[in-house]
Amino acid sequence: MNGIPLPTPFRLPRFYPILDTEVLSGRGCPVPMAAEALIDAGVRILQYRHKQDWTQAHFDEAKQLAALCDEAGVLFVLNDRADFARLLKSALHVGQDDLSPAAARRLISDEVMGFSTHNRDQLARGNEEAVEYLSIGPIFQTGSKRKPDPVVGLERLQELRDITEKPLAAIGGITLENAPQVFAAKADSVAVISGIVPHTCTRKAWKSHAEEWLRVCLQSG
Repeated sequence: MNGIPLPTPFRLPRFYPILDTEVLSGRGCPVPMAAEALIDAGVRILQYRHKQDWTQAHFDEAKQLAALCDEAGVLFVLNDRADFARLLKSALHVGQDDLSPAAARRLISDEVMGFSTHNRDQLARGNEEAVEYLSIGPIFQTGSKRKPDPVVGLERLQELRDITEKPLAAIGGITLENAPQVFAAKADSVAVISGIVPHTCTRKAWKSHAEEWLRVCLQSG
């Protein structure tokens, strides 16, 4: 299990950074450098998200990140690809259009798995799946998805929180400024894609920005 003993029941870290290859490429940011800086800052979970066709180079990059996380005791999560997650012995996050959680579970065995939801019905169904955590979003308007689902909003997030006892990550348009409101709406964690990228793509800037995120997330309640 990525070499990391997991608590029972599973607890989702409050800050959940997602390294999206398309977002980082557009900003000229090397993924491994960003991962090293985030780990250095003290993150406890890190997701690798690649939505285009996979090549050997992408698998090698994911393998590199998995090794970095394993060495640091950070939970490494692979987006979408249950087959690659099995090869890397990593955690997995699947969405509504991916392999079903039940099918993915047969591939990844007892590794941690998360499942994306976007409305009440999906969240209720997700609550019955054999997954360790759920995500809900977009909470706000977001540019990280080409075809985003309807905005959930803070009020709806707070209402939906009561549907599941599983750890719930909020995602979509979350910033340092609005993250406290998301936690106030009872999210357990904030998952962030574009919002984790600093203005300057240097290791120092990445680490400093991540440390600020961690402070905000730990102080919000």
